[in-house]
Amino acid sequence: MKQWSKAKSVIVLVLIVAATVAGLYFGATTMGEINLGLDLNGGVSITYQASEENPSAQDMADTIYKLQKRAENYSTEASVYQEGSNRINIDIPGVSNADEILEELGKPGSLEFAEGVYDESGNITDLKTVLTGQDVKDAGVYKDEGQNGSGDGYAVQLVLNDEGAVKFADATERNIGKPIYIIYDSMIVSYPTVQTKITGGIASITGAFEFEEASNLASTIRLGALKLELSELRSNTVGARLGQTAISTSIKAAVVGLIIIFVLMIVLYRAAGVAASIALSMYTGLILILLQKGAFNVTLTLSGIAGIILSIGMAVDANVIIFTRIKEELGLKKPVGEAIDAGFHKALSAILDGNITTLIAAAVLYLKGSGTVKGFATTLAIGIVLSMATALFITRWILNAFYGLGMDSAKFFGEKKPVEKAVDFVGKKKIFYIISGAVIAIGLVFMVINTTSIGGAFHYGLDFSGGTTTNVTFNEDMALEKIQADVVPVVVKATGDQSPEVSKVTGTNEVLIRTRSLDADQRTALNEALGEAFGVDKELITAENISGSISNEMKMDALVAMIIAVVLMLLYIWFRFKNFAFAASAVIALVHDVFVMLAAYAVFKWSVGSTFIACILTIVGYSINATIVIFDRIRENQALNAGLKSEALVNKSITETLTRSLFTSLTTFVMVAVLYILGVSSVREFALPLMIGIVAGCYSSVCVTGNIWLELSKKIKKAPKKA
Repeated sequence: MKQWSKAKSVIVLVLIVAATVAGLYFGATTMGEINLGLDLNGGVSITYQASEENPSAQDMADTIYKLQKRAENYSTEASVYQEGSNRINIDIPGVSNADEILEELGKPGSLEFAEGVYDESGNITDLKTVLTGQDVKDAGVYKDEGQNGSGDGYAVQLVLNDEGAVKFADATERNIGKPIYIIYDSMIVSYPTVQTKITGGIASITGAFEFEEASNLASTIRLGALKLELSELRSNTVGARLGQTAISTSIKAAVVGLIIIFVLMIVLYRAAGVAASIALSMYTGLILILLQKGAFNVTLTLSGIAGIILSIGMAVDANVIIFTRIKEELGLKKPVGEAIDAGFHKALSAILDGNITTLIAAAVLYLKGSGTVKGFATTLAIGIVLSMATALFITRWILNAFYGLGMDSAKFFGEKKPVEKAVDFVGKKKIFYIISGAVIAIGLVFMVINTTSIGGAFHYGLDFSGGTTTNVTFNEDMALEKIQADVVPVVVKATGDQSPEVSKVTGTNEVLIRTRSLDADQRTALNEALGEAFGVDKELITAENISGSISNEMKMDALVAMIIAVVLMLLYIWFRFKNFAFAASAVIALVHDVFVMLAAYAVFKWSVGSTFIACILTIVGYSINATIVIFDRIRENQALNAGLKSEALVNKSITETLTRSLFTSLTTFVMVAVLYILGVSSVREFALPLMIGIVAGCYSSVCVTGNIWLELSKKIKKAPKKA
């Protein structure tokens, strides 16, 4: 390390501290500029009604999906769900003027089929519309067997009305060998080449599509061809579902959690811990600034908070990896300057690989997901980039400044002696496998039991299964906290639903109560209970069944995004470590953690809603990052200890990184535990599964992953080589 002068060290420290204080001040004073979701701050709730009294289920599903995509232009956390037989409800957080978005949301998509207009050189000069969505009757997917029955892809069948059939026959006759462009909302979504004149009003769009590709294209065509006319039934500005208490307690929990982390870092890493505390403070200020309105179009909900918690854990993790390396170098009696340089150099690959792997997942989730998944991915990606920047640059500059000011003794950083006797993790693998297998098996048993007792493997919340919305007009304008304290217990007793959701219609005495689906007797019981307890006019109480706000399409989006993310992470790890066993065992451990989380949800009957998706995604990111750090040490020790047996190599590597694994898990656990202790009931329902997941992720990384890698490596070596 090139030692800085004292003057330069002082200047750098002053500038960093000043920037940190300014960032924290600006971020804290402008927190009101952060877009908050319906659960934290409320927004606009709009209900549309289709002109048809009994529209088809397919038309309703397509319209809901279309409106979901449009609503996400206003907020990634928007939710759209069916109400009754022909109504669609849209909740958009972070906005207050329904008039600005009513007309835009209600328009069906613009669908056109266009041909190219060519100049003398054969170049396209323009696109000319030959059909519109009004000429299309339907579009569907079918298995494309090909001309000789050997096809293995899917195709889209287009069905036109009589007028459209005539137009299409003329257009295809003019454009044989040329493309017809399919344009939805001014974007070209497909441009199949015309093979022959198409008559009869039925056309096929082929190309060996995957099922998802063909399904998406068919859905897009159907959306543009919808005949449903939507009219506004009502629009309200609704208050936060969780209330201001949830926000204030979450902020308090974040402050308390960070203070505890700062204390732990300073106790364990001394001067380096001080540097990390300053860097983490800067990180906190920066992330508050970047969440401001207009920066990344982020709407902060409980799912977004999950992404921030995970990124804070990874920010701490990066510092812990660096500081542990520095202490190891000092344990080898290297000078402090050399130890700092070596610590950052040796920690770099683990930090980059862990964070890039999680960034890959965040990018896929953002591009392929919707709703809460997209919001989670956005905050996670922002946090990861900031955490890497502060750990690799800000922390290093601070340490350089400390060193320049005379902190050149090991006593300022602490030492970690080389591992003399490694813990025998490999020898205990059967115990670890039995524990994992037992937990997952218990979860599967409870899934079967739950299917019999509650009608499903899990206790699905309103977001997934839908329910009933009851609109009640009280005799006074009650605060949400009073509603939660006084009204919710009455609802629970009358309906048996242990977790109803309530929100206020701003400026009125109306309250919306969302519960699981209620039959006629339960609705009557609820009306009677509300009338008796609060003197409300029972004749003014209305109720409607609603669908889940997380539609089948959104569930599929999340599932597809997860699968793609896992595959890309596997490929990245395989590429970086040049060994398939590393990639495969990391993915197996990740799947292990997901099954443990599913087991917990089944055993404890936790509500499976939008926060469930956020919890699962958080654990996926956390688990893969922890595993990468251990694999990085195995790779390093392989190069340095060529003669070391594989079992000893795994034990040595896990033992050397054990402090990092435990401390990082502890700091992340502390953040969530404080949120659980100080938070309101709905926040606790979100924090408790996260704590279980953090423990599971740490356990699998330390106790399971290395053993799986060892067994896979041996099997790969024994596999016969093929010419």
